Amino acid sequence: MTRKYFGTDGIRGRVGVAPITPDFVMKLGYAAGKVLATTGAASVAKPTVLIGKDTRVSGYMLEAALEAGFAAAGVDVMLAGPMPTPGIAYLTRALRLSAGVVISASHNPFDDNGIKFFSADGNKLPDNVEIAIEEALEQPMICVTSDKLGKARRLDDAAGRYIEFCKSTFPNDLDLRGLSIVVDSAHGAAYHIATHVFHELGAEVIAIGNQPNGFNINAGFGATAPDALAIAVRANRADIGIALDGDADRLIMVDATGRIYNGDELLYVMVKDRLKHAGLKGAVGTLMTNMALEVAFKKMGVPFSRAKVGDRYVLEQLKERGWLLGGEGSGHLLCLDKHTTGDGIVSALQVLSALKRNGQTLEQMTADISMYPQTLINLKVTPGFDWQKQAEVVAEKAAVEAELGENGRVLIRASGTEPLIRVMVEAKTAELAATMARRIADKVRV
Repeated sequence: MTRKYFGTDGIRGRVGVAPITPDFVMKLGYAAGKVLATTGAASVAKPTVLIGKDTRVSGYMLEAALEAGFAAAGVDVMLAGPMPTPGIAYLTRALRLSAGVVISASHNPFDDNGIKFFSADGNKLPDNVEIAIEEALEQPMICVTSDKLGKARRLDDAAGRYIEFCKSTFPNDLDLRGLSIVVDSAHGAAYHIATHVFHELGAEVIAIGNQPNGFNINAGFGATAPDALAIAVRANRADIGIALDGDADRLIMVDATGRIYNGDELLYVMVKDRLKHAGLKGAVGTLMTNMALEVAFKKMGVPFSRAKVGDRYVLEQLKERGWLLGGEGSGHLLCLDKHTTGDGIVSALQVLSALKRNGQTLEQMTADISMYPQTLINLKVTPGFDWQKQAEVVAEKAAVEAELGENGRVLIRASGTEPLIRVMVEAKTAELAATMARRIADKVRV
C-alpha cells in the first residue's frame, strides 16, 4: 500500500496546512490509539503512550490535539514536555509503554512541525503498523464510552531519567575532566538536558542555543548552522564544540581551532576507535557518504555498505547485517549497542570517549583521511520527473564516471521531500567536482 501521510520519518509539514492541523492530528491520535489497542502487547492491558515535543510554539496545540485523540480511543497518555526524539524512544522502552510519540520537525524552521512514532521497543514503527494507522484514518472517529476514556498525566522526571541514560553510555573508567566544551542545543529539545550530561561527566560546559522562545529553534544555531558553534569555541578558547539539531538526533562537532567535522568524519572516528579497542563487523553509510570513507574502510579491512539516504534505511541495513555503527554526513549517527535510534548526545559521548581513550584530538584522529570534495547541484523539476528517461543525461553521467574512474563518484537522485533532482559529484579536487557536476546538470531538460 502506498502511504498517503507517512514519509521516511513520520508525518511532517507546514503548521496550519494539511496534514499538520489540529483536527487531523486529533484524528491521527485516535487512529493510532485504535491500532495500538489491538496490536501486540498493548492488547493485554490498557495501552499507554508517551508524548514528547521540541520547543516549537505549535507543539502546545498539537500536543493537546494528540492527547484528545488518544483519550477518545481509550488510550492513556503520559506527557514528557520538551524532550529529544531519542529521549522519547528510550523512555518508551524503559517504562514498558505501548508507544512513544514525538511532536517535532527536527532541523526544519519553527513554522513546520511533524509527528513521529516509536514502537514499544524504542524503534520506529514497522511498516505494517503505519499502514494500519493510515487505514484507520479513513474510518469515522467514534469516541469510546466515558468509562473507557483515556487519562493523561505528566512524567515529571523525564529529563532526569534520560540524562542518566545518556551518561550510562559513556565508559565507566573515563570522564571528561579537564575538557572545556561548548554545547549548542539549537534552541531545541535538548536545551535543558545536553549541558547537564557533559557537566555531570566532569566537563566545563559553555551553553549556547539554549534559550528557546517557541520561534527560534534551529535559527542560526545547531547542527544545521555550525558557524555559531565554531565562533563560540574560539571565543571561549574551548577544547571542543558539540552542536545538536532541534530534536537532538543529529550531531556536528568543532575542534579547538573552529574546524567543523560532519557526520562522515565523526563516523570515521567511532569506527577507527571500535576497530582498535573492541572489534567491528562493519559500518553502514548512505549513497551520499563521502567516498573517502569507503576507501579508508577498505584499507582498514572494515566492510562498508551504502543505504538509501535517510537514517531509517541506515538502521534497516545495520539490523539486516548485524552491524552496530552507521550514519550520514548530516550528523545522524547510529550506535546500536548504545541506543535503538540516532542520538546526538549519545553519539557525542562515543566520539569523546574515542578521543579520551586514544589521547588524541579530532584533528589527530582524522589526520589519515582526506575527504573528497563534493559538489551538489539541486535542480527544480516537475513532480514525477525521471532523469533516467533523458538520454543526454544518462550519456553524460556515463562519460563523467568513465573520466573519474576510481578517483571519483557520481550520484543523481530525486529528493524525497521536494520536486528536485540532486546531482552530486565527488572528485580529487573541488574544481574537478564542480566542473563535472555542472556538465551533467546542464544536460537536464525540465
